[in-house]
Amino acid sequence: MQNQTFKLNAFPVFMKVDGRTVVIVGGGEEALAKARLLAQSNAALRIVSAEITPELSAWAAGEACEIVDAAYAPDHLDGAVMVFAASGDAVLDARVVADARRAGIAANAVDRPELCDFFTPALVNRAPVAVAIGTEGAGPVLAQMIRARIDQMLSPSLGPLAVLAASFRDAAEHLLPKGNRRRGFWRDFFTGAPARAAESGDLALAHEAASELLLASRPAAGHIALVGAGPGAEDLLTLRAQRLLMEADAIVHDALVPEAVVATGRRDAERFPVGKRKGCHSKSQREINALLVALGREGKRVVRLKSGDPLVFGRAGEEMAALRDAGISYEVVPGVTSAFAAAADFEIPLTLRGVTSSMVFTTGHDLKGRSLPDWAKLAISGATVAVYMGRSVAADVAGRLMEAGLASDTAVAVVENASLAGRRRFHGTLADLPALEVRDDLSGPVMSIIGDAVAGADFTRSEPLVAQTERRTATLVAEGARA
Repeated sequence: MQNQTFKLNAFPVFMKVDGRTVVIVGGGEEALAKARLLAQSNAALRIVSAEITPELSAWAAGEACEIVDAAYAPDHLDGAVMVFAASGDAVLDARVVADARRAGIAANAVDRPELCDFFTPALVNRAPVAVAIGTEGAGPVLAQMIRARIDQMLSPSLGPLAVLAASFRDAAEHLLPKGNRRRGFWRDFFTGAPARAAESGDLALAHEAASELLLASRPAAGHIALVGAGPGAEDLLTLRAQRLLMEADAIVHDALVPEAVVATGRRDAERFPVGKRKGCHSKSQREINALLVALGREGKRVVRLKSGDPLVFGRAGEEMAALRDAGISYEVVPGVTSAFAAAADFEIPLTLRGVTSSMVFTTGHDLKGRSLPDWAKLAISGATVAVYMGRSVAADVAGRLMEAGLASDTAVAVVENASLAGRRRFHGTLADLPALEVRDDLSGPVMSIIGDAVAGADFTRSEPLVAQTERRTATLVAEGARA
């Protein structure tokens, strides 16, 4: 089972309320909470209740809002664009919602999600910038916790900086061509000298810095980031990877990178799937190198998104060489390699004091030649071995290692789709490993970890590679591979 995609039942929008009437029916604590929230906008607030608490009355005295001291009637909704039923009386709240719907007005009943046409978000206010967090009424406390974290992240100067940006918008559109050059100006505006001046409270200096930035703007130089996408789970991306994806003009990604990871990039970024899945290469490595160079020469900021870590079996060396030869700037952003994710899924200590102090990352294809690779000798001496992309040569891997002297009962852990919710875990011994080759039900990337440290793994959530009665057959297959 793969990661399930959940869809929203309530779509978030920002409704214009400047100078328009919003009605709150109620005079107690719930009504006061909604009134305080709405007072952060320029809405014309109307509060309707025959009984208003002293707290609400005192608050309203300092605000420009209309108080209707009367029992609710349908005509109190006249001219409203939104209505909040906040009386605390279930019957009255239901009546208010019904009246609002008949009048074509969106209604919200406090703490009654089944009656709501919309939900009130937790709000981070940096006007004109606003961040709204909603849970469709399922978890208001969760929404407030998220709001508190975002509130700490956003500088109080963000609002004034956004106002300043609005004053430069027409000039930027007139002087700078649409595309990477204009985006570069705004990126420098919000992260460079104008932002720093606004942060210090000097808006005049911020305006001067923005003017200089606009007049000095030059065609942007291209830049390529070779980014590790991690083993698959989008929340294992590094913060730097997320930032670069949000700044990218183009995303060049391998087939093994899940859509959920690619989707963390800018929505309007160009996407270039370049394959590189076993048996299905949509582009050769030479073509990928040429694409990266071409995009860099166009002045684009590119994320070359590679599964796991770009420097571990990712052919990043060839891409870096091509970029160096072309004079294109680049950087490498590490990612969580699949071996670490697989070990975490099994709770395997890859190094273990007194058992193993070294580890090997390899591909099963290293064993296809007749000579024994040096890493195999390390395995025999006790190193933990992580085998990438080894399902189709599992019998060869097992046979050659046992031929070299590694015990057939050496512990093995296998993970398909490491880190993802739908991952599958298997355990067994080196003699069982050949069974991988006949597992047609394994379509995702497979990682095998071999070594004495594997014996200490948590096997409670895994299944045997082969049943006990099949182990003799698996051993014969392995011995045949050695012959």
